[in-house]
Amino acid sequence: MARFAVALAVGYAHTAVAYSAEQRGAMNPIRKVVTMLQAMQKKVEKEGEVEKTLFDKFMCHCKTGGGDLAASISAAEAKAPELGSSIEAAEGKLAQAKADLESAQADRIAAKSTVAEATALREKEAAAFAKEKAEFDTNIAAINKA
Repeated sequence: MARFAVALAVGYAHTAVAYSAEQRGAMNPIRKVVTMLQAMQKKVEKEGEVEKTLFDKFMCHCKTGGGDLAASISAAEAKAPELGSSIEAAEGKLAQAKADLESAQADRIAAKSTVAEATALREKEAAAFAKEKAEFDTNIAAINKA
């Protein structure tokens, strides 16, 4: 039965080639169905090829992507202890820098107070010197007059 339908369809297709475009419009409905089925078959085959290409690309990505991801994960896991130790080292340096800063600030405050004390002492000594000089100058002037 199927062979008969195929032979009939081929026969109609063969005779349809001989007709002009106007006559094709008036063809029998079976030929129209056969033509539509053939067009659908071509379209489905094209879509199948596109889907196969996309599937192949996806599978390639799945195969290589897994390896890339595994390599990236292992690299990150290997780098994690290094980063942990570098963070600890940086925290140690930060603590040392803070201690150095506090020490420097304390030294600066001590230096300022020492400078202030020295300045006060120099001013006191300068005042005492000026007083003594004025007294000596007065005595020298008195001796020169006498």
